Amino acid sequence: MGVKERQARHRDELREKILDAARELLVRDGVEQVSMRKIAKKINYTATTLFHHFPNKDALLWAVCEADFLALRRSFEKIATIADPLERLRRMGAAYVSFALEHPSHYRLMFMTPQLHQGNFESEKLHKGNPDQDAYAFLRATVAAVIEAGLLCDEHKDADLVAQIMWSGVHGVVALHLIMGNDTWLEWRPVETIASGVVETMIAGMIRPGKRA
Repeated sequence: MGVKERQARHRDELREKILDAARELLVRDGVEQVSMRKIAKKINYTATTLFHHFPNKDALLWAVCEADFLALRRSFEKIATIADPLERLRRMGAAYVSFALEHPSHYRLMFMTPQLHQGNFESEKLHKGNPDQDAYAFLRATVAAVIEAGLLCDEHKDADLVAQIMWSGVHGVVALHLIMGNDTWLEWRPVETIASGVVETMIAGMIRPGKRA
């Protein structure tokens, strides 16, 4: 490996280290309480070093969001090849839960940090409405395919509404698990089992009579 390659690798590794530290602090302390100086201190670098990678806090926040939302969309790649849209919808629920369990800090920042969604983080890599980049657009397109196939009752023709119903149900399962999963007051069943039950129940409530559920 040459000097330039080593320098590029070091730069990429440091950038990931910065993003990881920022994500952890943003989840723990909230967007308003996190500064470039605090992030730098966490990884034992100077704030000046961070400014070599990100011109300001907003740029750093955008980079974390872009990386995490793209990672969620990439977790659906194998599902995208499933021809049956109803099966694809089922599998999305399972993949969504798996992503949250594997990346709890990512998930908390993305979907459990209110201040995060006050800005517009659209970019060339993360374009709103592009199902190849935007996880919600991929979910909506899948729901639209289910509707187009005539599998849902007539009252369930709004693809955005159905997508948001499905998403809300699975998010509720994940949020409960992340917040209360270690609470011994309840004898929790496996989160994957609960999520699957929620998805199947929602589908059964919307499926057209006579169609397979």
